[in-house]
Amino acid sequence: MFRNILVPTDGSPLSHKAVKRAVQLAKEQKGRVTGIYIGPTWKPRGGDDSIPYRVVSPEEHAASVRKAATKILDSVRKEAAKANVPCTTSFSQDDYPYARIVEAASRNHCDLILMATHGRRGISRLLLGSETSKVLAHAKVPVLVCR
Repeated sequence: MFRNILVPTDGSPLSHKAVKRAVQLAKEQKGRVTGIYIGPTWKPRGGDDSIPYRVVSPEEHAASVRKAATKILDSVRKEAAKANVPCTTSFSQDDYPYARIVEAASRNHCDLILMATHGRRGISRLLLGSETSKVLAHAKVPVLVCR
């Protein structure tokens, strides 16, 4: 039924749980997994001179995101390899991860997005938003949410 499962991950333990479930489902369905990591975009720092900070160049930031993505996506590849499930991975940077997730599902011809949610409620959800909720609202394919 599901031949290509997109699994967004941020490297958190909850996200790793979603990766495991995606791999398990892909194995059962004789499908594949597509892992994706969305890192933050570079922003110049400035403002209050009383707070010391290190200015990071766009290149340094890109290298840092690439390093984090490699580490996080390696765990997706290893989990898939253990189960003998085909796997591809990619990463990008964006201030709106949900948009890149929805775009990746379309670009990779995924028929399911399986992702974790931190389960925030009330004011913290209002203030922080929910990437999962945004994916649910914008995705053109089914979304399976795990906690």
